[in-house]
Formats: sequence, structure tokens, C-alpha cells
Amino acid sequence: MSTQMRTGSFQLMKSMNRSIILNLIREKGPISRAEIAKITKLTPPTVSNIVKELLRSEFVIETSQGTSKGGRKPTLLDINSNHFFIIGIDVGHVYVKFVTSNLAGDVLEQVRLKLDSHPNKQTMINVLKRGVHKLLEQSQLHVDRCLGIGVGMHGIVDNENGISLFTPAFNLRDIPVASVLEDEFQLMVKVENDVRAMTLGEAWFGNGDKQENFVGVNVGYGIGAGIMYEGQLFHGEANIAGEIGHMTIDLNGPKCDCGNYGCLQAIAAGPAIAERAVKELKFGASSLLTDMCGGDLDKVTGSMVHKAAVQGDEFSTRILHDTGRYLGIGLTNLIHTVNPTRIIIGGGVAQAGEFILSGVQEMIASKGLTQQAKETPVLSARLKENSTVMGAVVLILQEFFVRK
Repeated sequence: MSTQMRTGSFQLMKSMNRSIILNLIREKGPISRAEIAKITKLTPPTVSNIVKELLRSEFVIETSQGTSKGGRKPTLLDINSNHFFIIGIDVGHVYVKFVTSNLAGDVLEQVRLKLDSHPNKQTMINVLKRGVHKLLEQSQLHVDRCLGIGVGMHGIVDNENGISLFTPAFNLRDIPVASVLEDEFQLMVKVENDVRAMTLGEAWFGNGDKQENFVGVNVGYGIGAGIMYEGQLFHGEANIAGEIGHMTIDLNGPKCDCGNYGCLQAIAAGPAIAERAVKELKFGASSLLTDMCGGDLDKVTGSMVHKAAVQGDEFSTRILHDTGRYLGIGLTNLIHTVNPTRIIIGGGVAQAGEFILSGVQEMIASKGLTQQAKETPVLSARLKENSTVMGAVVLILQEFFVRK
């Protein structure tokens, strides 16, 4: 499909009725034209005309015939999932993950490239370009079959213009991600903050499905939240909504990377878990961690604390439980502020599962203002480590499908 045809197909989908029908086929397919008309309340001729266009654009295919209610059996419609593809990118603190996905959200191919510890803007851009080229080559996928590229990046993002305004881990500013990739690959490019992308991924394919108002929280190297309000991501006035990692929890707490003291991130993120464990070990605490790090406490990591807890180490289990309690204080504040139907936790620290969640739930049950607040469900991300990259895929999918 040529660039001109891709652009034409994109404009076709921008029609509200077409997008509603397309999304209905995605959610309910295989489905008949008559059932589409009944659900959407559009006239049968309107549905028929739009379906003709969708068939012509190859987004939709006719499939097996349905059950007859008298007369000819209806021909059913379904999404042509494996005709078009989307590229998703998750820019992390150490690695950049690239995937190709079909329209059903199935990951088909994957590439991972390591970042320099201190990349500059050009290095970052070069990694993004190289990763996409490598992915296309590995997938044996021609760029004409791709609808677009979605990118999830940590830090502050101008999602409207596709610019990474600030990446704290690398201290980089104003990276023109969208324009660079658009020029290189002649594809539509959408860029979003990684935690919002994670939240979007869970909304479409994870534990946020059919939830209009929920919060996704990423707990890893840092802590951030994506707020889904009435089915849309909430960005705030200057794209910093959800920066809960810099919510002050303890005025006398440790110094945060942002310069303030006692931030949630400085107490409950991955590096903070290791730091708290090391501090207690240096004061003589007994733990499997001492042997696991070969006596070199500087090698202790949050992941190592989790591994020790899995092996029954009481010290590590308590460290993770306490981390959950600190996180629970921040999430209780979040519940009192936005009152979500549920909270979904992803990120590296979330891999500790119940070791963390038990402390979170304990604190919410203790500090929640009302019984309903105390009982706010807290779930692990269903997509796990793919939540952000699948959210990047959804950045493109939602340009074609209108979720209702």
C-alpha cells in the first residue's frame, strides 16, 4: 500500500460513523451488518455503504456465515487483523523495546537495543531509527503494511507535537521524536509518556478493559501515574498530571533526584528498596542478601531483594512489605484526589506481586476516607512488561478505532 493509499485509509477512518462501526466489528466480530445497524442505530443502507468502504480499504473482511433467522444466512464481518501492522516502542532507562503488532494487539516480532548510560539527543534518535529498521528487517515487513509508530517515553512529553520535553534519567530536553521518525519512515508517529502509555495498554488489552475511570501506576526506577478519565487520558495543563512520584510523603525523608526531600519515589521506587535494605544490612541485619551479593552490599538491587523474599528471607519480605505500605500512602492520597474505580500497578517493582500489594492494600484499608475508598481494587498489570509498548501500539490503534 502506497503512502498516498495509507493517508487515504487514515482519512477514511476519521469519519465518526465509520470508526464506530470499525470498533464495533473489532469488539463484537464476527458480526452481521444487521446486528451492526441494530446496535449503532444507523440505517441499514448507511451500514451497508460504510461496510463496502471498509472492505475496500481491507480493514475488514467477510467471514463465515451466521445463523439464519429465516431466509438467507447473513455473512459475518471481522477485522482483517493480519493485513495491517503497527510498530510500538518503549523507551526505558536502560533498554529500548521495539515490537510489531497486528490489529488484534498480538505481538509478532520484538527487538531490544541497549542505550548508552549517558546518551545525547542524537544518540537517542539514532537508536530509535536503528531499532525500527532492524524490526522491519527481522519481521520481513514492508513499511507500506504499517499504519504508524507509537512511542512511550519516560519523563515529560508534549503528546500533541510528539516531542520529548524532558527525560530525567538522561537529562535530555526537546527531542523531536515524531518529526524525526516521520521523516525517516513516512509513517504517522504518536508519542506519549510511558506511564500514560502503560495505562492505555491496560485500558485496551489488560486489567483496565471496559473501565472509564481508573489509574495506572508504574513503579520501577521512578514512580508515575496515568489517569484515565471518562475513557480518555488526562494530561493536565502542562503535561505533568500523574507525577505522583514527587508527592511528598515524609518531610524528613531521603533526598529525591528532583531536589526535594521525602518524595514517594525516593522512598518506594526500585533504587529506594535497595538503599533501605543496604542501610539496615550495614547496621547488622541478617539476610540472604549478604550471600547473594557476595558480601559486596553495593551490588544489592531491588530485584535481588525480591529474589531473596521468594526464597523465604524474612528481612527482604519485610522490606518489600514496608515499601508497599509507603506506596499505599501515596495511592491513598491519589484515591482521595481522583476516586478511580481501580488502580493498576505495573513496572519492575510490581513484579514483586503480593510482597508489595499486601502492604499497599493494608495501608489503603487503614487510611481510606470512606469504606468504598478503603475497598478500591488494586491489581497488577495484566500485560506485565509489555504494558507500555502495547500502549504505544494503542496510540496508533485509537486513531482508527473510536472506543465507546
